[in-house]
Amino acid sequence: MRRRTFAGKVIGLVAATALPPLPTASYRRIGMSDTERLRVAFAELVASDNATGGTPSLETRAVAFAHHAMELQAVGSATQRVRARLYELAAAFTGTALWAAVDSCEPERAQRHLERAMTLAGLSGSAEITLRLWGHAGILARQTREFNDAIAAATAARASAACRRDPRFRSLAHARLASAYAGAKQPTAALRTLEHAIKAFDGADPHADRPVWMGFYDRAELQGLSALVHAGVGRHDEAEAHLHHTLSLLRPGFNRNRSYYRSHLALAQLRQGEAEQACTTALSVLPTQPGGSLTERTSRLLTEFTAELNSVAPRARCTTEWMDQYRPRRLQ
Repeated sequence: MRRRTFAGKVIGLVAATALPPLPTASYRRIGMSDTERLRVAFAELVASDNATGGTPSLETRAVAFAHHAMELQAVGSATQRVRARLYELAAAFTGTALWAAVDSCEPERAQRHLERAMTLAGLSGSAEITLRLWGHAGILARQTREFNDAIAAATAARASAACRRDPRFRSLAHARLASAYAGAKQPTAALRTLEHAIKAFDGADPHADRPVWMGFYDRAELQGLSALVHAGVGRHDEAEAHLHHTLSLLRPGFNRNRSYYRSHLALAQLRQGEAEQACTTALSVLPTQPGGSLTERTSRLLTEFTAELNSVAPRARCTTEWMDQYRPRRLQ
């Protein structure tokens, strides 16, 4: 599962060929039909992320679409509503590039995308996209082990107007804040905030109209985030129970999350002394098709699993079997 390089120029040329054409006239009216084409493209990127995760290709495609949205701002006249929508879409695409960089464990690139996306979100006036970006900022901060920043970002997300309007947004913000507290070794605050997330989720209208990027946050994801909180405070039995629920509820198409949460399940089982079961779970994460790969976040979980397994059960038969399967695949 070798880390993939960011071949920006080459992939960028490929991405550009898929962009909608700019207006041929030197100056024309930009309308909602233009923003609708970009919205459809954004939905396709979200689906691709759910399926395969944040790849360098996805990151570059997202940047290209964000650039295209800003080009439309420059080449034509538009109403203020259309301009706000273009800024929102540019922020959304840049936020997807940010998330892809986080999934690839590239914090410097992610930080650059975050700064740009926040500027665009501010220009758009969209509370929903700003909440999304604060959520990504918190995950980035946890990835770099800046837990105070993670708490601050999650707190900012929770204060969003989107959270006041819709309990589903509020639930996500609470769940992310709970994860930040767990990472900061504040178990009481983590578990209390997680309860707020569950309560808000239960009070939300499941059929309310929400942005396409919010589609990932269903009961399966709440269970998954709950598992990460419990694991973060050392309650590995509770984490395992939540992870089993997550994996049973995950919808088709969420392949990246399935591999990610299975990796966490293997760790939870290992940390309860169930090395053989943990190895069986971990083996189910490894790609089975030629050329198959995992996101860097998931690959790092398996690296962590391997180190812990060799520490607690170095001579176990399951450890030998795991290493025989893992060694050749980690270089794919």
